[in-house]
Amino acid sequence: MAWLVLVLSGVLEAVWATALGRSEGFTRPWPTAVFAVAVVLSMVGLSWAMRTVPTGTAYAVWVGIGAALTVGYAMATGAEAVSVARVLLILGLVGCVVGLKLVH
Repeated sequence: MAWLVLVLSGVLEAVWATALGRSEGFTRPWPTAVFAVAVVLSMVGLSWAMRTVPTGTAYAVWVGIGAALTVGYAMATGAEAVSVARVLLILGLVGCVVGLKLVH
């Protein structure tokens, strides 16, 4: 169960990171509200998962999922350039996250 919560918290990290960028310095109310809710839920989930999953592993998985989804979403929406190298690097990041789960 802790791993599921950790993955969902990583997804919420991507949500709050994207909302933070769209809040334009907290001047836009809806992205700011999404940021606030997502960051709280993401942190609560991360802290809950850390009761079972070691801190270093939990943090690396949380950041890896959040980073991969954030940049993947940005590339999918055209906010960031897409290249073979970028896609391969994101896949490498995802592979490392999966590897951390497998060796846990």
